[in-house]
Amino acid sequence: MSQPAALRSRAEATAAGVPALLAAAEHLAGTVLLGEHGRRRAGLGDDFWQYRPVRPGDETRLIDWRRSARGDETFLREREWQIAQSVTVWLDGAASMRFASSDKLTTKADRAQLLALAVSILLVRGGERVGLAGTGLPPRRGEAQVLRLAEAFLREGEADYGVPETRAMLPHARALFISDFMGDFAAVEAALHKAADRGVRGILLQILDPAEEAFPFTGRTLFQSVGGSLSHETLKARDLKARYLERLAERKDALEALARLTGWRYSAHHTGESAQAALLWLWHAFDGAR
Repeated sequence: MSQPAALRSRAEATAAGVPALLAAAEHLAGTVLLGEHGRRRAGLGDDFWQYRPVRPGDETRLIDWRRSARGDETFLREREWQIAQSVTVWLDGAASMRFASSDKLTTKADRAQLLALAVSILLVRGGERVGLAGTGLPPRRGEAQVLRLAEAFLREGEADYGVPETRAMLPHARALFISDFMGDFAAVEAALHKAADRGVRGILLQILDPAEEAFPFTGRTLFQSVGGSLSHETLKARDLKARYLERLAERKDALEALARLTGWRYSAHHTGESAQAALLWLWHAFDGAR
């Protein structure tokens, strides 16, 4: 197939999948109570939030003299923060995400796409701007942006393992990285340190298949990456289990430690678990990433 024809074929396949992904994400997002997420922060706005004692550096014009007259302390009237924040999403589209150990399970990519779009819907409806990491889709609000995100989330990459993207991240914004994080850890480490240098705080969500946690292999087994660049055959797969599980635990511990060091949050989610539970965790985790 020629390059233009292959590109058109991939584009048509992506377009065909958008309605189904949107419907599933809308349904999932509907299970979460939206509330007032994203706005309870002091700043510019019209709605009263709270009184607080005056601190050095506060502007005199912000003092509430009526409230201050009730006692000996001077109080400032804070208003609710109404400037929408920006959230940048990096969704791993590499080949490793297309793995599913059973026909009864969704692929890691399908679950990642669903969660990324569902939380984007909630954020947009909460008045925040959501965009993609990189320069392709800057953060915006509105239903049209949700459609753009759905189309972008369905695109697949050629590499075996994904590399986090940090280009064009707005300073002091928030971010969401969703991946199996099975590739080069140094790339993840570099991306989070770069984000932290810009004041960006966010969430790492690791998506794993149950077989990647349990390693249920015995006897002769051929292990091959989804993209086909890596392969290893063994006659005694069971002998590899302990070392594999040890390496996986080390990777998860390293991700959690990196998140803690850079002010991010980390969690692992398995495709055999409830997508709703993962979305609820994501939703509440964003409160801690402000």
